[in-house]
Formats: sequence, C-alpha cells, structure tokens
Amino acid sequence: MHVTGFTFIRNAVKFDFPIIEAITSILPICDEFVVAVGKSEDNTLELIRQIDPQKIRIIETTWDESLQEGGVVYAKETDKAFQAISQKSDWAFYIQGDEVVHEKDLPVIKAAMQRWKGDKTVDGLLFNYIHFYGSYDFIGDSPTWYRKEIRVVKNNKNIYSYRDAQGFRKNDNEKLRVKPIEASIYHYGWVKDPRIMQEKHLHIHKYWYGDEAEKHVKVSSEGFDYSQIDSLAKFTKTHPQVMQTRLQRQNWQFTHDISRKNLSLKYRLKMWVAQLTGWYIGEYRNYKIV
Repeated sequence: MHVTGFTFIRNAVKFDFPIIEAITSILPICDEFVVAVGKSEDNTLELIRQIDPQKIRIIETTWDESLQEGGVVYAKETDKAFQAISQKSDWAFYIQGDEVVHEKDLPVIKAAMQRWKGDKTVDGLLFNYIHFYGSYDFIGDSPTWYRKEIRVVKNNKNIYSYRDAQGFRKNDNEKLRVKPIEASIYHYGWVKDPRIMQEKHLHIHKYWYGDEAEKHVKVSSEGFDYSQIDSLAKFTKTHPQVMQTRLQRQNWQFTHDISRKNLSLKYRLKMWVAQLTGWYIGEYRNYKIV
C-alpha cells in the first residue's frame, strides 16, 4: 500500500499556521507528501523545505487573486496538490494547515486504508472533528460546527476539492462514498493570538467577500474578540504530541464560562435533540456513508 499526504499553504509564518505540526502528524503513515506552497510574504517555502526532504515534494504555486467568492481559491490550490500525486499511490491523505492528527489514531487510519484499499465501492474515509476555540482548553460544541469530514480519498483523479476545500466530490458533482472511522482531526484554526487572528480574518475573508471583506470583520485595537461565541465545552483529553511546544508558548489569555450559551431557540432545540438521541437535525453531509 502506498500513501501520499497532500496540502496547500501560504503565509504560514505571518498567520501562525501550525503547518509543521499538521504535516508531521501524519507523515509517519505517508510514503511521500505533496505540498502546494503559494507565493508568500514570508519564509513559508523555507519552512516547508526543512521538514523532511526525503518525503516532501514541493510544488510552487501562484494563487488566482480573481477568485474572491466562496473560498474557491482554496479548492483550486488543494486540487493542484492532489493532481501532482503520482499514480503509484493508492490513497491520498489530505490535511489543512491548521489541522493535526493525534498519534494514537495513526494505527486506526492505516488499518482502515489497508482494509478498504481494494474495495471499489469506497471512495474515502470519514473523520470526526474537534474544533478548538480561543485557546487549547475549549472546543466548539454547538450545531454550527461541522462534526465530520472526508480527509482520506482514493487516488482517483476524478475526485476534486469541493467549494471552499472543506470536503470533496467526484465526477459530475457526485458525493463520495465513505467509511466512517474512529479517528479525529484536531482543528486549531480558531486558536491564535487575537491580533494575528484578526489579521488572518481580514485576509481570508477577501476570498469570500472580495472588496467587502472588512464589512464582515469587527476590527479592534485589541484584536479578534473571542467572547462572541455561541457555546463551548471544556477539552479534557490530550493534544497530539507534535502540538506540545506550541501549547507551551501560548502568549494570550482566554477564559470562558461554559454554562453561558448564546444560542437561538432553533439551535437550543438541535442541541437538546442531539444530546438526547445522537441525531443532529439538518446536519450538513457532503458524503454518502456506505
């Protein structure tokens, strides 16, 4: 079995993306790794080159700045990396620049890839998600967060990144057929110094809203306001080992009363039903479980 990891990244240093942690978290079960490095304003390219020259293959890209709606540019960059994967690979393991896999889940992922490698009815593997917010101690637990998404796909070039690169589709807009596995993606995209987070939001929102990006970001001299959140829970488990150094250098404070909920009646009902039955009403599912 041959596995290739793939991702895209740009301005990793400027916006403090844990890209080294992301790549190295899955590198042990990858035979090679393709990184589409966009032309950056910092030393992102040098950063990626230092990781593992034996496994890492870099393709340098230039982002299409005309794509300023719906985050489509992220899907285009993802596709550049995916299309660069050689035909010898059976599986492609996608990880974004703010996502990390816990080392305890690597055997589970590898076993699932081995099990479903020859099954043509399976297009990919479906992961659980843990969304950290404000600090490494809190996670989002409201229905506004996506609970699952595809992160491992067959090396089938009819598969492509969908919309803003959150998931995948194939052929003519078909959902992928997936097997759910007991492995999680630790999503750290909402954990940064508030000043960097605000700058990041101003930057990325232009790929959703173009010239009106600033209308969608509340700018403050103190940085991003983490207090405006609907619902959080305390994280009580362990972080991936590759994240330990980053955890230790957190240089901002964020506290939250988890009993405080800022949810509409609709979302309160959804959470109540989910807690009672495990059913998430109206949950977005960009996949077909087989």
